[in-house]
Amino acid sequence: MTSPNDNSKDLNNDGNEVDKNTSEKQQNGLLAGIIERATKSGIGRKKLNPSAVESAVAKNMAEIHSNPTKLRLAFLGGGSFGTAMANLAARNGCDTTLWVRNKRTVKAMAKTQTNKKYLPGYKLDDRLKYSHDLEATVKDKDIVFIAVPGLAFRETLKNIAPFISAQSIVSLTKGMEKDTFATMSDIIKDELPEVNFGVMSGPNLAIEIMKNMPSATVIASESEPLRHAVQAALHSAFFRVFASDDVKGVELGGALKNIYAIAMGMAAAYEVGENTKAMILTRALAEMSRFGVEEGANPLTFLGLSGVGDLYATCSSELSRNYRIGNMLGRGMTIDAAVKKLGQTAEGVNTIQQVHEKATKKGIYMPITHALYAVIYEDKAALGVALHLMEAGFRSDVEFVMAHDHSNAALTAHMQTSTNSAEDDNEDSDVDNK
Repeated sequence: MTSPNDNSKDLNNDGNEVDKNTSEKQQNGLLAGIIERATKSGIGRKKLNPSAVESAVAKNMAEIHSNPTKLRLAFLGGGSFGTAMANLAARNGCDTTLWVRNKRTVKAMAKTQTNKKYLPGYKLDDRLKYSHDLEATVKDKDIVFIAVPGLAFRETLKNIAPFISAQSIVSLTKGMEKDTFATMSDIIKDELPEVNFGVMSGPNLAIEIMKNMPSATVIASESEPLRHAVQAALHSAFFRVFASDDVKGVELGGALKNIYAIAMGMAAAYEVGENTKAMILTRALAEMSRFGVEEGANPLTFLGLSGVGDLYATCSSELSRNYRIGNMLGRGMTIDAAVKKLGQTAEGVNTIQQVHEKATKKGIYMPITHALYAVIYEDKAALGVALHLMEAGFRSDVEFVMAHDHSNAALTAHMQTSTNSAEDDNEDSDVDNK
């Protein structure tokens, strides 16, 4: 038998492989040029050495593939995404335990190797372990992935705090904490201030991942070793894991896109055309990047997987919980009835309220978000609010390229005036009818 290194030597002597290497060098040169231009533009937060980037990526990815480390991982939360990620890690050979709160559910999953509630019909890897014992699950692990709903995130961190020694924490949860506007990384810093942490986000519909449909995600952390460890644990032939150091941007992309999935679901209920859908998507991206910059994120992050990638996937798929909520709202259901029928957490409902309040306070122009807030929390008619949006002001197309001539305050005033006019018309009509 020959070793991989021997095969590499033989291939290097082959003329076809020389052409391939030349092509790869040209691609790397192109990548270096793009990075160099972006660096010189001053948009990036840090100066990058293109050669060092190429060299580091090549070296680290080679190590990941040639030395598959037996990482010890814990996944907390037996929902669809937490289960799918735990299954990926187990399939990659990592020592992986999936924690679920309910003991009966754990026994059922261990017996059937399926998650009947969230991923029915999909067989999980035989090597995946299950537990309802939080201490035993977390202790002596390398990385603890947290995939519980946002409402339970802080409580979960408090519960595992006594068992944390040298473990790293990675959040798989998208959204913001109710009443505090804290992102999951903010909560990690509050509850476990000494811990090494990261966040993961992207266009990651769990069922598609279980079907081995090619997908990708982003791991964001200031810790390079943690980024590489997550890549080693989850990277596979059908699932690519990209890296970022913009924790805030990646996290906000994953949280904010839920708002616009609700908007798109409502639009679909009205059977809008492709032009309308395209307009909603692009203006949603403008809102996301505008809000992200105010919160300290890099605007370029929103052009990646955790921004426009996740936005597109969530806004175009009926698998999305937030899309389904929006669709039910568009068909006349109340928010309480829609949430009850869904039977799962739709993070976007809470996020709309949080972002509306913060954007209003800071004067950030967020017309779609404000419109959704008016529909859901102020009982305004969706079609009427949409028409007011179309009438409101003029904006430049691409954010950060041209100055805008209308403020958020102007939009609010316009919508209020339109609403008052409509109410006056209704009153006059009532008088005429008497």
